[in-house]
Parts: sequence; structure tokens; C-alpha cells
Amino acid sequence: MEDPYQNNVNQQYTEGGGGEYTYTQQEGGVVGQDGYPCQTDYPPQEEDARSDATEGADDDEQMYEGEYQGIPHPDEIKEARRAARIEARRKARQAAQEEVEEENLPEQYENIMEDCGHGRFQWMLFVVLGLALMADGVDGFVVGFVMPSAEKDMCISNADKGLLGLLVYVAMMVGALVWGGLCDKMGRRKCLIYVLSIDLVFSFLSCFAQSYGFFVFFRFCSGFGIGGSIPIVYTYFTEFLQMDKRGEHLSWLCMFWMLGGLYASFSAWGIIPHYGWGFSLGSEFQMHSWRLFILVCLFPALAALVGVVFMPESPRFLLESARHDEAWMILRQVHDTNWKAKGEPERVFTVTNIKTPQTQEDEFIEIQSDTGTAFQRWSVRHMTMLYHGLGVWFPDMIKYMQYEEYESKVKVFHRERVERFHFNFSLVNQVHREGEYIHDKFANIEIKSVQFRDSLFENCYFEDVKSTNTFFENCTIKDTVFYNTGIEKFKDCRMENTTFLHPKKGCHLNFLEENDIVIYMVSFLGSLAVLPGNIISALFMDKIGRIRIIGGSMLASSACTFLLLLSFSQGAVICWQCLFYGVSVAAWNGLQVISVELYPSAKRGTAFGILNGICKFAAIVASLIFAAFIGVTKIIPIFMAFSALVCGGLVALKLPETREKILS
Repeated sequence: MEDPYQNNVNQQYTEGGGGEYTYTQQEGGVVGQDGYPCQTDYPPQEEDARSDATEGADDDEQMYEGEYQGIPHPDEIKEARRAARIEARRKARQAAQEEVEEENLPEQYENIMEDCGHGRFQWMLFVVLGLALMADGVDGFVVGFVMPSAEKDMCISNADKGLLGLLVYVAMMVGALVWGGLCDKMGRRKCLIYVLSIDLVFSFLSCFAQSYGFFVFFRFCSGFGIGGSIPIVYTYFTEFLQMDKRGEHLSWLCMFWMLGGLYASFSAWGIIPHYGWGFSLGSEFQMHSWRLFILVCLFPALAALVGVVFMPESPRFLLESARHDEAWMILRQVHDTNWKAKGEPERVFTVTNIKTPQTQEDEFIEIQSDTGTAFQRWSVRHMTMLYHGLGVWFPDMIKYMQYEEYESKVKVFHRERVERFHFNFSLVNQVHREGEYIHDKFANIEIKSVQFRDSLFENCYFEDVKSTNTFFENCTIKDTVFYNTGIEKFKDCRMENTTFLHPKKGCHLNFLEENDIVIYMVSFLGSLAVLPGNIISALFMDKIGRIRIIGGSMLASSACTFLLLLSFSQGAVICWQCLFYGVSVAAWNGLQVISVELYPSAKRGTAFGILNGICKFAAIVASLIFAAFIGVTKIIPIFMAFSALVCGGLVALKLPETREKILS
């Protein structure tokens, strides 16, 4: 009797993306991969073939009664359920394995960095990234330093100067937000190269801008570039540091921002006051000392760009991007560089496999999950805002005191009559009301901050007059000649037979005039005062912890702020400024360190960019608040800063410590 199952078929089922499931058809049923037999569908039989069990039975009786109704056979249902259970178990095992790998990556990476050691490679990267941070520090001072001189070339008003400073901060805020997010997508090294290149190109172009519009545009683009340096630099350097080195060496890195301030203020002090350095081609193109100062300020960014080109990408970023081989090669380079420099070239990089997490597409600014508690995120963001606002007030406070002092010395002349007189001396900080000037000559003089109101000029002659911030308001000017002068600000004046010959363009104060060097000295001293605080924070960041550093520094800073209420002179403000900078820099360093430790690697740059953007926004808001209240009272802005620092310091003490936290 012929075997009804003579056509045995071996079938193999391969499930997508996972392991294989195999079964073999044999007599009496199916043996699954787990070894248990199960009933299979009836195979096709040859015509008239019969088995012992079915012999004598009618063909119609052997047919499954539900076949024509489309109802699945019970054995098919069992088989489908078994396959579903096997698939579910496979997916569960795969998910568990991936979860373990993701959890193990931070600890594994920390062990690798400890094996690589801390040595020559980290110090080379420290210098390169420090120069990039120094370039950011320099850029924060450039506009404030060049404005007193640039206004002479471009005739910039006080309102325009304020707008320029505001736009630069806005550009740096946008740059921090954009580049912080991009460095999580494109890589730390690549974005840092773009940032430094943009800053270099547009800063260089701003040196030669002859109009205020182009100067603003170039400085805005430069600020957009360099604004992204801080989030990239700290994120980049952190991922090459082992846990017990992070606090100390990130604090040392913060010192480069101070060095940027020292470099800028010292260069400005030595270059800008000598306004006559340079040359001019007619009145259309002028190249004076402040433009040379901008060129000198490009050196840190240029040196940083050259250095970054020779540095590798962050291996932690490469692992997060599933670029295992590239990350392994860089880690081996770090290992070999350090141990060869320590005199142990025989040490071999023993890591052969690095588990990489499953990659996933994150939202561009999504940093709300897996980034610590909501309280941690709220605290770090708001303390960053509270801390940064007051720092921008000190220069403005000193400038306002200088302005008040200057205004208090203004000379007022009322109803004076001057006839047939030769003005051969400069007129500075004066107000002339209802005066009469008959047959007078103004030749080869400078007129600065002078106002003529409701006055009469008859048969007068102006020649080679250089002026700035000088106004003629509601005046009558008869039979008068203006020859080769820069006087162009006439408001509601009546002109009768008045002639303008060869008028000068722009502002034309004496190029040999010495600029006020107080602002450079103040910035230099303020930057230098940061040094003790930087050293203390670097030495104790890993010993007493980030939280105590931040909280103690902010509370001490609040005391310095309160003492500003007792300051009634420029000297007192400068003293409290230096003390505030020296005390508060420890909190700033602590915030930088805790920011990179609180967020996961895949979102670290984005989070840090947002925090740094908040800093710039705080500076903008602080400037607006100060401008709104300083003319009325200084109590309100100082009390606001004092309250903010006290609250921030108390909140900081409630944060969990992160000095023993492995980078997630």
C-alpha cells in the first residue's frame, strides 16, 4: 500500500529581522523548532490513495466540513498562535538585549576613557577648544570697544549704537540655539569649524565696512557664528573626559573666556586710543586704529580653526550615530597618544567591541525626556538666566555715571551777543540759547556736544569745522557761508542766502584726539578679577561638588549686588564690579559643568545651546530693564538682581549632586 505522505517536504520559515524558525514535515505531523510535535494540514493525496485509518470510508466523509465555508481549520489556528507566541518571545528578547546595551554604553564608555587615561591628547584639545572659547570672549567686547571711535567714521548716533549692541546679542542668542542643535545632528567638530569660519569671514569684512548698515550686518553674521561656540566647546570637551576629571578641567577651560576679555581689553587699550594710526583715501574710505583692533581680535578664532581641523570628532557622538569603527579608531588614537607621552608605548588598546545603542530620530529641540527631573531642568535654566543678567549692567552703569558727570559740567549761554569775533578755539559741551552772532568767523575748530537754539547767525563764516553731536535748532541763518565743514544737523532752521561749499561727509573730530581709556581699564580689571574665582572653582569643583559651588557663589554674589546701592562714584562701582566677577564666576563654571552632565549625549548640544541662548536673552532683558530704570532710580534693577541671585542660590542647594554621574 502506497504511503500517503511519500512526498515529504522540508520547509524553512525565516522571520524578518530576527532568528529562524524551522520545521520538517514528517509522518504523523510536524516537529517544531522547540521539539514538540504538532498536527499539520492534510497534504494533497494521490487519486484513490487510502490509509488504514480511512479505508472503507467515503470521500465526502474525509473532507473538513468547514472548508467550503472559508472557516480556518483548528490546526491552522493553533499553528498561527504558536508562531505569534514565538515571534513575541523573539521581539521581547531582542528589546531586552537592546535595552541592556543602551544601559551599558555609558558605563562602558566611561571604562574606555579611564583606560585611555588623561594626558597629552586632552591637553591638546584643551588648548584648541580654549582658543575657540577665547574667541567668543573677545567677540563680546569688540563692539563696545570700537564704538567710541567708529562713530567718528560713520557718524553713529547714540540710538544706533544701542541698536548695534542689541542686535549682536540677538545674533549670539540665535547662534547658540541653532548651532547647539546642529552639533547633535552633524557632529561637534564639523559644527565648530563652521562656527569659527563664519565668525572669521564676517569679522574680517566688518573691518572694512565704511557704512553703518554694512557694519551692523557683518557684526550680526559674526555674532550668529561665534554664538554657537560655547555649547559646542563644552559638549565636545566633556566627551573626552573621564568622570573624575570633568569638574576640574571644565573649570580650567572656563578661564579662556576670561583670557579673551583680557586680550580684547589690553589690545583695545594699546591700539584704539591712538585714533590717528591709519590712513584715509579722501572722505570715502578710512582705515583707522579701531579697524586694526578688529583684525587683531581675529587671531584667537583663526588659531582655533587651524587647531580644530587637526582634531578628531567626538567618539561618543559617533557611537550615538552608530559609527562604531570610526569611534574605535579615535579612541585608540587617544589611548596611544596619551600612553606614548607617558613613556609606555607598549600598552595596547584592548577594546575590541563597543556596543552601540539603537539609533533613533529625535526631535530637533526635544530635550524634555531622559534629561533628569523637571525640577532639575527648570532650576538649571532659570539660574542661568538669573546669573547672567547683572554682568552687562556694570559697563552701562559706569557709562551713565560718566554721562551724568559730563552733563553736570555743561555750560549754558543765554542771550549772548557776539559781533566781529574770530572763534579759533574748540566749543565743547555747551548750550547757547537766543544768542546773536554777527559778522563772526568760525575757522579750524572742533565743535563737540554743542546746541544752538533760537539763535541768529548773520554774515558769519564757517571754515574747516569738525563737529559731532552738534545741533542748530530753530535758528535763523542769514548771508552765511559754510566751507569744508561737517555741520549738517539743522532742525527747523530758516536759511536766507546761505551757501554750503565742499561739505565734509561723516563725523570729523580730530583724529589725534585721545579716547577715554577708562572703559578699557574697567573691562581689563573686570576680566582679571575673574582669575581667583576660576582657580578656586577648578580646585574644589570635584572636591566639594557642583551644587555647593553654585549655591555659595550665587549667595555671595547677591551680597555684592546689594552693596552697589552704597556706590556713588565710578571708583566704588569698579571695585564692586571686580568683586562681583571674582565671586560669581564660580557659579558660572558650576552651571557649565552641571549642564553637560545633566543631559544625554544625543541631546547635550541642543540643551546646552538653549541654556546659552537663555543667557544671551537675559543679557538683552537686563539691558532693557537697566535702560528703563537707570534714569529714574538704580534701586529697582539692583533689588531685582539681588532677589534673583538669592532665590537662585537657595534653589541650587536643593539640586542633586552630579559629580559622580556617568555621562548618559
